[in-house]
Amino acid sequence: MLVKWMRCTVVDRRGFERGQRKWAGLLGEPGFRGQGGGWSRARSGVAHLFGFWESRAFYDSFMARSHDRLHASQIGTYKDMRVRLFEYRFDVKTGFSPVFTDADLLRVAHCRVRDDRVEHFTLMQEKVWNPAMAGSPGMLRGLFGQADPQNEFLVLSMWDTAAEHGKYRTERVERLALRAQIGADVTAIAGDVIDLEPSWTV
Repeated sequence: MLVKWMRCTVVDRRGFERGQRKWAGLLGEPGFRGQGGGWSRARSGVAHLFGFWESRAFYDSFMARSHDRLHASQIGTYKDMRVRLFEYRFDVKTGFSPVFTDADLLRVAHCRVRDDRVEHFTLMQEKVWNPAMAGSPGMLRGLFGQADPQNEFLVLSMWDTAAEHGKYRTERVERLALRAQIGADVTAIAGDVIDLEPSWTV
């Protein structure tokens, strides 16, 4: 599965949200699995969207045919669009599916990893971070994805409430980071917490 992460700064909120409804047209696209997103809690006016496709081939076909028509109504409503593509590697918890209807909150972490530490970083995600997140009340599901170049990773998790995500962060993250030796693996890490906007879900 291919994961597309889009982040932008919205300059015309009403126009952007109106345009966002046009993406319902994705539903007829071959290989399309789902899309959702919302507003950053930390950065005013920043929107995040995550789209899911069965494969890169289906995604490339959509980009060549239908993307510009669906996108036309949003032109001029945002700036600083950043798009990254990741290949799904494995679930965080079990049975990931791109369903947003039961979640209130998304957490995204974007990690750049030292070339010689990619294997260790991936192993720690499986052995340390995944069990901790999977055991946290309120964590619904998530995924671990890898970009090309190979040393760039995405961890996306869905939570039923902000309060549950807050408890997980307060209680566990520092201890887990030490155990996973994250300082030795990662050259840069950025993240955000996103309030889901139900009307953007396709």
